[in-house]
Amino acid sequence: MVVDTLVNSLVVIGVSMSLLWLLSVALKNASIVDIFWGLGFVIVAWASALNVGDVSSTGRVLLALTTLWGLRLSGYLWLRNHGKPEDFRYVAMRKHYGKNFTLISLFTVFFLQGLIMMVVSLPVQIGLADTDAALSINVLLGIAIFAVGIVFEAVGDWQLAAFKRNPNNAGLVMQTGLWKYTRHPNYFGDACVWWGIGIVAVNVSYGWIGLVGSLLMNYFLLRVSGVPMLEKSMSKRRPGYEEYKQHTSGFVPRRPKQI
Repeated sequence: MVVDTLVNSLVVIGVSMSLLWLLSVALKNASIVDIFWGLGFVIVAWASALNVGDVSSTGRVLLALTTLWGLRLSGYLWLRNHGKPEDFRYVAMRKHYGKNFTLISLFTVFFLQGLIMMVVSLPVQIGLADTDAALSINVLLGIAIFAVGIVFEAVGDWQLAAFKRNPNNAGLVMQTGLWKYTRHPNYFGDACVWWGIGIVAVNVSYGWIGLVGSLLMNYFLLRVSGVPMLEKSMSKRRPGYEEYKQHTSGFVPRRPKQI
C-alpha cells in the first residue's frame, strides 16, 4: 500500500506541476508556484487518502493537519502576492536564461519544487497508507509541536503584514511581537509544523522514514531557500538589519541579547 500511495503521489504532483507551469507560461509569471506550494501538499494528502480509501485515526489527524497548514499558507501568500509583479528571483532567472527560461523553468522551478514536495510530504503519504494505525501518545506530542508551529507561522505573518501596512514603518526592521524573539518566526513555525507531522507519522508502519521529509524541510529553511536567502536580501535592503541580527535569535526563539 505504501508503494502504491507513493506512485500515486508522484503522478499527482507531476500532473499538478505541469498544469501549473502551463498557467505560468500563459500569465508570464512563475511566482504562482510559491502560492501553490502549500496547496500542493493538501492535494497530495487528499489524493493519498482517496487512493487508500479507508483512512485510519492517525491518517485523519495527518490529513487535518496538512490541510490546515497548506490552506493557511497558500491563502496568505495569495492575499499578499496576487496582482503584484513577478518575484525578483524569477525575474533574474528570466534575464539570465532569456528565451530559454520558459522550458528551463519547467525543470528548475516547477518539477524541482514538485520533487521537494514529494520528499517533504513523505510522513503524510506513509501515514495515510497505513489503514490500521490507532492514536497514541506520540500523535498527541506531534499535534502539540504542530500547534506551536502553526501559531508562530500565522501570528508572525499577521504581525509582519500589519507592520508593513503602516507607512511610518517604511524602510524599518520589524522588531516587535514574535519578531523580538526570533528573526524568522514563520520559518521556525514551518519547521515545527513538519516535525510535528513527522512525529505523528512515526505512529504508523515505516513511519520513521517520513522523518526524512521533516529533516529536508528543516534543512531548506535553515540552509538553502529560507533563512540564508532572506538574510542576504534584508541585509542589503534594511540599514538596521545588521544591528537587529546582533541581539535577536536567527531561528529558535529566545530572549533578546543585551548589547
